Amino acid sequence: MTDEKRPYRKKRRAELEEQTRLRITESAVELHGSLGPSRTSMSAIAERAGVRRSTLYRHFPDEAAVFGACSAHWAAENPPPDMGAWAAISDPDERLSTALNELYVYYRSTERMMENLLRDEQLMPTVKQFFAVYHQFLDACANLLLQGRGVRGRARRRVRAAIAHTLAFRTWQSIAADLDDAEAAELMCRLVREASA
Repeated sequence: MTDEKRPYRKKRRAELEEQTRLRITESAVELHGSLGPSRTSMSAIAERAGVRRSTLYRHFPDEAAVFGACSAHWAAENPPPDMGAWAAISDPDERLSTALNELYVYYRSTERMMENLLRDEQLMPTVKQFFAVYHQFLDACANLLLQGRGVRGRARRRVRAAIAHTLAFRTWQSIAADLDDAEAAELMCRLVREASA
């Protein structure tokens, strides 16, 4: 082999490796979204990706490595609403309405995956570890949405609990079958206003 062909072959091999890694990652995302992580085996991921198990393990030595790549890929394609934009809204009721409308649209577009992750975080430590970021996001949202409400002490705890309830995926899911996202957001805004009274 001539010296000038070596860099090309190395580059081509690296591209093929990256394509294989992406195919495995996308296969894991598909299976986690349809079946859930707890019901997805490494063999199923390899089969869906069209690779041997040895190839899968060369790229991802264990389930945690697959789940990490899967989580990063899925999160990049499904970013949550921008909490920073909500912080710029000074009126707390308007801020809450904007947040819930955006969050509920997000929940609707990611419902199947969210449902699987919430179920499986109780079954798999790896899911619980990676999904902690979602719970931290909701906690930060609740703190932001509590600002400017002028409540203290016991009333503050009550209002924060109401806000946290409105942000929960399970809350949205329980009313999403009967209401569209805007109606659901308005109903939950009323709950928080009532808790604030």
